Amino acid sequence: MTSAPTAANALAANAESLSREIAWFGAVLETRLHAYFMHEGVPHDIHGHTPPTLTDDPSPFAQALVEYGLADDFDARVVLMLAMLPHVRPQALDLLFTQNKNTERQFTEFGGWRAQHHSGLLPTGETAAFVLAGDDLSRRFEVLDLFDTDHVFARAGILRLERRADGEPALAAALHVERDFLERSTSGREHKPDYSAGFPAKRITTQHDWHDLVLTPDVIDEIDQIRQWLDGGEAVMRRWQLDRMMKPGFRALFYGPPGTGKTLTATLLGKAAGVDVYRIDLSKIVSKYIGETEKNMANVFDQAQNKRWILFFDEADALFGKRTEGSSANDRHANQEVAYLLQRIEDYPGVVLLASNLKGNIDEAFARRFQSAIHFPMPDDAQRLQLWRNLFPERRGLAADVDLPGLASAHVLSGGALLNVARHAVMWADRDGRDTVSQADLQRAIRREHLKEGRTI
Repeated sequence: MTSAPTAANALAANAESLSREIAWFGAVLETRLHAYFMHEGVPHDIHGHTPPTLTDDPSPFAQALVEYGLADDFDARVVLMLAMLPHVRPQALDLLFTQNKNTERQFTEFGGWRAQHHSGLLPTGETAAFVLAGDDLSRRFEVLDLFDTDHVFARAGILRLERRADGEPALAAALHVERDFLERSTSGREHKPDYSAGFPAKRITTQHDWHDLVLTPDVIDEIDQIRQWLDGGEAVMRRWQLDRMMKPGFRALFYGPPGTGKTLTATLLGKAAGVDVYRIDLSKIVSKYIGETEKNMANVFDQAQNKRWILFFDEADALFGKRTEGSSANDRHANQEVAYLLQRIEDYPGVVLLASNLKGNIDEAFARRFQSAIHFPMPDDAQRLQLWRNLFPERRGLAADVDLPGLASAHVLSGGALLNVARHAVMWADRDGRDTVSQADLQRAIRREHLKEGRTI
């Protein structure tokens, strides 16, 4: 099989491959219409059109079809192309705008819908059923299997039927090709979603390394268990035949004061494993509209499912705090959101991290669902000295009067707070035209940090 194209050539390779796929689909669609309207002298069997071979096709689009076992699946390739056409060749579906002379409107059986701005036809499950089955009822029922949660379309996050209004037929829902697959099949890039109202998660990264994380050996050992899981925990469970008795994935609770390394640990775990880390601030996602929180979080979990992102839930007490009995609509709504999120977290096959300032803020019933609860304490004198030395290695940039051991002993500050102190101190030194930071600069910055936290020195 031909090797994958370089990033520069991926777009061109996809364009060439999709052009062949579009031409094939166009022939299938025309044949279906010929058969449906009983045109004479033309073929009526859509399966007479063999899909383009993918064996020597180096495009990311073709490689994805091979990877997911779809290369020889006629029905799946028809539906996939149908879902992609509005994005790559929208006019290819204009044939389905044919008007029914008896009703003076579009044929019901063609399905499809119109968007607010897009003037072309947007296909639905009904459109897929028409192209594949025509008026063959048994074939129509077979089409439903393509949208089952066990189908590779759903499992691999390729395409799905959108949610439909209550009471509407299943196939009335719009066909939706997932953004990640669409990016891979067109530009050749990997899609990395950004924070939005419909996607309440933000990718977080770090330039730090493990030596920047100053923690006790016990805490490091707990973190190493998560690293081990990311490196092949599922395989370990299978070897020991424990996988059938356990939920998939790994769930851990990080608790401790702000600035003690919870977020840094999450990003370092992702960096070490080569997976993205997405931060979800639970204090900001609770929607006043019933069902919106579930819908938005479903979007996060659905996209994360097949990429094994690390999901880092910050401010976890916002939803998973101590429960209070209540019978109001708001209480029921909150309980519904908690139950939904907890179920998605338990079913997630990757790593989920929840962060809280205090372990006692998390309901015990929720805490029991986690494999690990890791305490991130305030650093002691020796750890603070190490953090100071990490900020100014070999005393680089420090004036002769700076007493790092004395500062570490006198001021109880977290690693995050010490970073703020260093930031302010070097800014003041630079403003004054100095190339070193003095003891006075650091003392002033420490005082500012204490005041910010409501303390005085």
